[in-house]
Amino acid sequence: KLKNVGKLAGCTLFITGASRGIGKAIALKAARDGANIVIAAKTAEPHPKLPGTIYTAAQEVEAAGGKALPCVVDIRDERQIGDAVQKAVDAFGGIDILVNNASAISLTGTLETPMKKVDLMLGINLRGTYLTSKLVIPHLLKSRNPHILNLSPPLNLNPVWFKNHTAYTMAKYGMSMCVLGMAEEFRGQIAVNALWPRTAIQTAAMDMLGGDGVGKQCRKADIIADAAYAILSRPKDYTGHFVVDEDFLREQGVKDFDQYAVQPGHPLLPDFFLDETPESLVEKMEQHGATPAFKPPSSSSPTPTSGGPVESTFDVIRGVINEDVVKSTQGVYQFDLSGDHTGVWFLDLKTGSGSVGQGEPPAKADVVMKMDSSDFSKMFSGQLKPTMAFMSGKLKIKGDMTLAIKLEKLMNRMNKAKL
Repeated sequence: KLKNVGKLAGCTLFITGASRGIGKAIALKAARDGANIVIAAKTAEPHPKLPGTIYTAAQEVEAAGGKALPCVVDIRDERQIGDAVQKAVDAFGGIDILVNNASAISLTGTLETPMKKVDLMLGINLRGTYLTSKLVIPHLLKSRNPHILNLSPPLNLNPVWFKNHTAYTMAKYGMSMCVLGMAEEFRGQIAVNALWPRTAIQTAAMDMLGGDGVGKQCRKADIIADAAYAILSRPKDYTGHFVVDEDFLREQGVKDFDQYAVQPGHPLLPDFFLDETPESLVEKMEQHGATPAFKPPSSSSPTPTSGGPVESTFDVIRGVINEDVVKSTQGVYQFDLSGDHTGVWFLDLKTGSGSVGQGEPPAKADVVMKMDSSDFSKMFSGQLKPTMAFMSGKLKIKGDMTLAIKLEKLMNRMNKAKL
């Protein structure tokens, strides 16, 4: 890990959304230097589904060697931010660093996103970041080495990152536009940068998005905390950069990235917004030392039967399912395929020794997967990873997400059977 060198000792950091996840990890890293941390977040009472409150985070900050000021702040509320900023200045004499971390996410299409959700994402990500910056900047201008750090992505304008979740991308890119504009506006006075992870990070938000099976494909929030610490330790002329955690830490001399993995050696799920196309994410996984869970079949794989690629895929599935697979899966799948080979197919891995067939399943499906028939064939031949298909919008899943992850195990068996 990146060592603490005391650069942030005595500095005051105002961190939004610092009661858990990435915000808290950055707070604890700075606290080990002896920094003062303003924990500006909404959670004052324990949440039924989410870990931590501003008060539990404050205890952890103090235990790590920092001073903590927990403040109840909804960053959509100008008065609440203003009050927290004034409390911070009264308690610590000023503010040196602002970390805009608070964020809301809904990966839904235009017709599926209620306006309440749109307002929430724009209100927190875009407006909240702009407003908090506006209220903290007068104090930053009095600091010796002031920084603003937004947890937001490089501005990649490839439409592929918009088409499946336009509202979320607009809101998140709003945070990045704050970096673009304010870095130039306050050049020579305040460093303004963005930081984004190369891979998915294990947080409560990620668990909600990806279900139980996603954790082992993530890195811990420590990698973002280390990268943030290195950025905030730089002089204020280091500004206007869209930093990717792994690349930046490599420049700092970090070589061992396994230390940040939730499960070292497991393939990592790349984060959004970084690649030319979601399809190239699989290649990126290999470049970054990860091994996709299955390889494309060798050229000796059987040729499709006259029934077409979908039917021949189900023939292969039929050959590899058995009572053990049924016992470990316990789910009924329905595939709604469009494109050249339109149709509905089912895969019953709940009863007996399993069965497949055309049409809807005899029992209600636990998970319905909608995709193009060509992507279906690619997925089962190992050329397209289900997680990638889902992230890029090629695969729509309704129902139990964990069953979708279990399907990858079956694909491994299929591709081993083919080789």
